Amino acid sequence: MPRASLSAGAVVDVALRLVDAQGPAGLTLSAVAGLAGVATPSLYKHVRNLAELRDLLSERIMNEMTDEIGVAVIGRSADEAIRAFMTAWRGYALRHPHRYAALLHSPEPRTAEAGERLITILFATLRAYGLEDSAAVHAARCLRATAHGFVSLETGGGFALPEALDESYALLTHMVVAGLHAPRTDR
Repeated sequence: MPRASLSAGAVVDVALRLVDAQGPAGLTLSAVAGLAGVATPSLYKHVRNLAELRDLLSERIMNEMTDEIGVAVIGRSADEAIRAFMTAWRGYALRHPHRYAALLHSPEPRTAEAGERLITILFATLRAYGLEDSAAVHAARCLRATAHGFVSLETGGGFALPEALDESYALLTHMVVAGLHAPRTDR
């Protein structure tokens, strides 16, 4: 990459390629600089430090994932939308396991801002179940934890038994949908 085209966005592009190839552990400023064909100090014109680069990278990943989930969910409602949400979440993680592993799940400013779009999509989907306000927040947390937990275990090699993971995820999705229809008994 010629120096003239180096920008914060271009640095993130290079970081994505590096993460795709080596995983999140391979993300260093010197590795990004080497792949970009510049000296490490040249990166500081575009990113303050590795923490900022991780935040920018996470923002990009969250936006990619949200775009895919949004496309999957649009035009669907209730159970069909939840199934599409779950399928799209897993699909992104399986196609981009290293990117998914690099996603910051803490509320870093840029990632949180990108995540707001995902939450908006999810809240709109949950309205079909009559869930709004704090009930929607609790349900959204459960959906996120469910999808994230499964795909984190899956992409990390955490399932050793021979049963098909597609079947397990289909059962999990069915359980989530059934749970959204079940009356709450904890009130």
